[in-house]
Amino acid sequence: MMLANKVVIITGASSGIGEACAYEFSKAGAWVILAARNEEKLKMVANNIKSNGQIARIKVCDVSILEDCKSLIDFTIQEFGKIDVLINNAGISMRALFKDSDMLVLQKLLDTNFWGTVYCTKFALPFLIDQKGSVIAVNSWAGFTGLPARTGYTASKFAMLGFMESLRVENLKTGLHVGSIFPGYTQSNIRNTALNAQAQAQVESPLNESKLMSSETVAKHILKMVINRRKYHVITFTGKLMYWVNKLFPSLVDRLVYRVVSREKNSPFQ
Repeated sequence: MMLANKVVIITGASSGIGEACAYEFSKAGAWVILAARNEEKLKMVANNIKSNGQIARIKVCDVSILEDCKSLIDFTIQEFGKIDVLINNAGISMRALFKDSDMLVLQKLLDTNFWGTVYCTKFALPFLIDQKGSVIAVNSWAGFTGLPARTGYTASKFAMLGFMESLRVENLKTGLHVGSIFPGYTQSNIRNTALNAQAQAQVESPLNESKLMSSETVAKHILKMVINRRKYHVITFTGKLMYWVNKLFPSLVDRLVYRVVSREKNSPFQ
């Protein structure tokens, strides 16, 4: 029970990495607050946690809306009186070339991925500092290398990283732990809900989801990151390789990434 009685907010907790985090952190003894837009799915996850004798609360929340994020933090304080960990996991993706994309696509990506992280962190920050707690951003390889057909997603993840890096430096003396984690391709519905050029969900994933890293694996890494207070964690060997090759041989990475995306099912390059 490494996180016994710690209060942990998880955004995007109705599925994927967020749902897996809800189970991992509750098993570690945390009291979890699950936030997402889908109330029915949130209730299902919370009921699974409660059936094991663990504590969970839900709060319907669209992180792209400032007032929803403030309400989420207010609700948590009303329920538990403190916040120890905030996991900014809620996010959406896209799959369309920039030249073809409605500007609403980029707006939605930045509103959810970047501004959702900023809003939740802003309102939670005083309580996190009081507890010398942790704020974690679930980033992506797209946070350090540009991915074609995902300009809005890449921009949002670069912005997330810059925000978190600055926040960490600002809080060197406060005891706040600020961390960014970079999973590789992970089994989830993020590709099914990814926006096409018209800002509609593409529905079908272009990848073989069964061959991707599990959400449970990512959640275990996030739990360890909080416990060990790591500031930066690229999970996979491929991710670490991409990170360093991108610094040393950026043109090579450009060609490799282009090739990978162009070979996807129904690739925008076809």
